[in-house]
Amino acid sequence: MMGGDHGGGSKLVKSLRGAAQKYVGVSFFLGFFLVLLTYFTLSEQFAIAAPNAIRRTSPGHSTPAAPAAAEKTHTQLPVKEEEAPKREPEHEQVQEDPPHVDETEDSHLQTEEGPTPADDDGGSGATVPTAVPEESAPAKKPACDIQGPWASDVCDVTANVRIRGSNRTVLIPPTIESGGSNPNPQSWTIVPYSRKHQAGVNAVTVRELATAAEAPACAVTAQVPALVLAMGGLTGNYWHDFSDIMIPLYLQAARFDGEVQLVVTNLQPWYVGKYRHIFARLSRYELVDMDKDDQVRCFPGAVVGIRMHKEFSIDPEKEPTGHSMPEFTKFLRTVFALPRAAPVRVVEGSERRPRMMVISRRHPRKLMNVKEVVALAERVGFEVVIGDPPFNQDVGDFAREVNGADVLVGVHGAGLTNSLFLPTGAVFIQVVPYGKMEHIGEVDFGMPAVDMGLKYMAYSCGVEESTLVDTLGRDHPAVKDPESVHRSGWGKVAEYYLGRQDVKLDLKRFEPVLLKAMAMLRE
Repeated sequence: MMGGDHGGGSKLVKSLRGAAQKYVGVSFFLGFFLVLLTYFTLSEQFAIAAPNAIRRTSPGHSTPAAPAAAEKTHTQLPVKEEEAPKREPEHEQVQEDPPHVDETEDSHLQTEEGPTPADDDGGSGATVPTAVPEESAPAKKPACDIQGPWASDVCDVTANVRIRGSNRTVLIPPTIESGGSNPNPQSWTIVPYSRKHQAGVNAVTVRELATAAEAPACAVTAQVPALVLAMGGLTGNYWHDFSDIMIPLYLQAARFDGEVQLVVTNLQPWYVGKYRHIFARLSRYELVDMDKDDQVRCFPGAVVGIRMHKEFSIDPEKEPTGHSMPEFTKFLRTVFALPRAAPVRVVEGSERRPRMMVISRRHPRKLMNVKEVVALAERVGFEVVIGDPPFNQDVGDFAREVNGADVLVGVHGAGLTNSLFLPTGAVFIQVVPYGKMEHIGEVDFGMPAVDMGLKYMAYSCGVEESTLVDTLGRDHPAVKDPESVHRSGWGKVAEYYLGRQDVKLDLKRFEPVLLKAMAMLRE
């Protein structure tokens, strides 16, 4: 019996086990089906609610809407404030290592990236509605071009603006095309001078308004755009007058062909008077002293700030593009009615002598043996004149004297700025004072001379041609070891090599330079 009971129990257990397995299989199938159905439903909802899951957008662009979206929106990049680098002390011409604009810093902050591929749908196998995204509209271009730590900032506004001069603010109301509102107004602080970290120069605020109602009423309405700049900084040094202001100003103003009004902060009345002929050609309108102007002036556009391409020169590849130093010197010849565009060509047998101008200096870096140099140049075959422009002399008067020269000679200094008025193709000889000053001479005048189309030569003084030997002695570091002076910092370099030495040329060393200059005029 025990054997029979055991057999019946075994059958019962097998029967129950089979039923359980069938039940578990059915339950698992039903559970899996419910999970899968829920996943399909959620996947479809996610695809509709998040259009950026179909296509990501690049910075500065709006997110493209799915077909059900009502409208596109624009976003703007935040403006990054550059940290001001430490400034080296200024010298009469320029820093030893002039501010160099790295090409990688010249790109605008609103750089556009290419679109990224569409996101995958997750491989769920569900049928997701395919939305064909519209091309994302480009973001509104920021009004201000904020560049690297040295390149100055410039705002170029083509819409109507209001300028409150006394508080140095440029206001940009929203345009009619934008519906009269700007949901994301921005503000910039601009130093309208070519050296953006120059101390003592007023800053100007450029601010977008959220609504047109915020715009103050116009007291004066101009028919031409405004160009806002500063005249402070290093003006008063003849070289900086052109390198820091006049050349950068020309780059911004030339496109207007006189139809622009200059609005000036840090206005220097003497500067306006000295260069009045240039200002009159750049603008046909009365100059506005921004700091003293308490009226609201309305303009159909504005440029705020001026930008230097490089020291005392123009790079045709940089914005504003297409300009050059020969174009600028031609402009100056037009302003001052200078007659000569080319130097005299020396012809064998001709009795006409080419003219050499020697720039005289009354203070440090004075040419001690100028009479002997003149006599040498005359023996070589030049007619020689001494150029000695006083600070207050009208620029046009002396420009005409320089334009009459075929060769310009002078010791490194602001007076060599007059090379701007030489006829294109003339010879320019810079006498570089002792003390390893060749780099400074090259940056300040050498490269600009080549950019102007002049035939340039540099003559480097030896230790025996410097008065430092007499005043300091041969064992002084400034005489014996110029490298150590340079390592000690710009202050000592400027003190000894620019501020305490004069030059007495070795005529035997200098004569071949004059002979080469004569040969250049025969070419």
